[in-house]
Amino acid sequence: MTKEQKVSRSLVGIAGIVAVATIISKIVGLARQVAIGAAFGTGAVADAYSFAYIIPGFLLILLGGINGPFYSAIVSVLAKRKKEEAAPLVETMTTLVGGVLLVVTAFLAIFAGHIIDLTTPGLDKRPDGQLVKAIATQQLQIMSPMAVLAGLIGIGFGTLNVANQYWLPSISPLLSSITVVIALAFLGLQLGDQIYAPANLMYGGAVLALGTLAGALLQWLVQLVAQARVGMGSLRLRFDFNQPGVTEVIKIMLPATFSSGMLYINWQINSIFASFIPAAASGLNYANLLVQTPLGVISNVVLVPLLPIFSRLTDPNDWHELKLRIRQGLILSAFTMLPLGALMIALSNPIVRVVYERGAFNQAASDMVSSLLIAYGVGMFVYLGRDVLVRVFYALGDGDTPFRISLFNIFLNIFLDWIFIKSFGAPGLVLATVGVNLSSTLMLLWLLDRRLNGLPWREWSVPIFGLTIASVIAGFVSYGCLVVCQGFLKADGLLTQLLQLAISGLIGLVVFGAIATQMKLPEVNIFITRLRQRFLNR
Repeated sequence: MTKEQKVSRSLVGIAGIVAVATIISKIVGLARQVAIGAAFGTGAVADAYSFAYIIPGFLLILLGGINGPFYSAIVSVLAKRKKEEAAPLVETMTTLVGGVLLVVTAFLAIFAGHIIDLTTPGLDKRPDGQLVKAIATQQLQIMSPMAVLAGLIGIGFGTLNVANQYWLPSISPLLSSITVVIALAFLGLQLGDQIYAPANLMYGGAVLALGTLAGALLQWLVQLVAQARVGMGSLRLRFDFNQPGVTEVIKIMLPATFSSGMLYINWQINSIFASFIPAAASGLNYANLLVQTPLGVISNVVLVPLLPIFSRLTDPNDWHELKLRIRQGLILSAFTMLPLGALMIALSNPIVRVVYERGAFNQAASDMVSSLLIAYGVGMFVYLGRDVLVRVFYALGDGDTPFRISLFNIFLNIFLDWIFIKSFGAPGLVLATVGVNLSSTLMLLWLLDRRLNGLPWREWSVPIFGLTIASVIAGFVSYGCLVVCQGFLKADGLLTQLLQLAISGLIGLVVFGAIATQMKLPEVNIFITRLRQRFLNR
């Protein structure tokens, strides 16, 4: 076996580890959201948590997530250094980042009330607004240390990956979900049916926030132990800020953090508009997790193998091959996301009922989340297609173009939120996000057309249009099957709902697969062949 083949197999193995860990983390994350739904539904505590978690949660994703700026900067610098140089650099960066983010933590804790006032103006016009605001303020104060933990987790993630430790950091996010489930189980055992009593809402909100904080702390401690075992740094203060590695990390980290921070602005804009609609914030969280669970897994399958390929094809002599690979990414995005979106639209109500409807999560909550899931289903393809195109620009060494587009889309998001919320209510917030993603996709394609001396628009658009038609047909077939199944299986239990959902979804996928097969798309055939080979090999 050649060295190149070994590297290729190694990359496939790493992608497989990350994909499996992502699946497990997403499933446990969904269980966490189900537990929150059963305990609090879409009531005051769940709404407050949605507002309070925006800043700590975003920092955890931005600074502590895979491919985040802290992770990327640490990997880029440590990968070029000897192992004995790693520990001093990691400990210095941990000291520096911890000190800066400790100030952020203090700011969040001290000014939590003012932050909630500023970011949720609509609560003043809601009957439950003052209660939601009080719970959210308390929860933000409790979760404020997650600002420090987010940075430390991101550093640990990158450090362990440089040491060829992929499983632990990839699986560690599920610890946060587990602690929340344990905290809610404790709350249920302690309060029983009184968990819904108005007098216990503040206490319930505090327990939920403490469970979230404990999960982030546990995630960092597990990574810290692993770092020490491989000799890549421990819990030690080090103030050697003048060493070259520190400057190099900061030069990569700061611009990437600033650029990625544009996402938070859009999140916060949606949150401000959601504060005017009771239950909208928590409903968006429930629906978004149903979308992100399959999207996170599929995006790894599609994007991870393509990213290194894009980077190798940036020379103008290789642009023909690069265009073929971009087409491959877009076709695979359409092949996976379009039917998934169609099924979410057609089967939104049974999906939400099967996953969430228990405890405090009643029929009204299901109707709210179902309407949001339909809106999310409309834009599934552009969610992933946009990410494919952004990675192409990064491979070309151009991070400015995606940043400028993100900056423009902040204003577009405000405009679309204002327009759509009047006509569609809470689902309008999701449709605005879909509009922003569609705008990004079209602008990126237009700029790539100019950058790569033309794109074969017809060759790309015809198969995507065909897959769209196939998905629409599959969606109608699934909905028709659901109506028939509900006529024959009239019981309303969980098993009956699950059976109706499984039959309707499976038939819809079979119809889509049959139509897609007749299109004879080479990208789809290669994708299916590789999946079969990998499955048979295992």
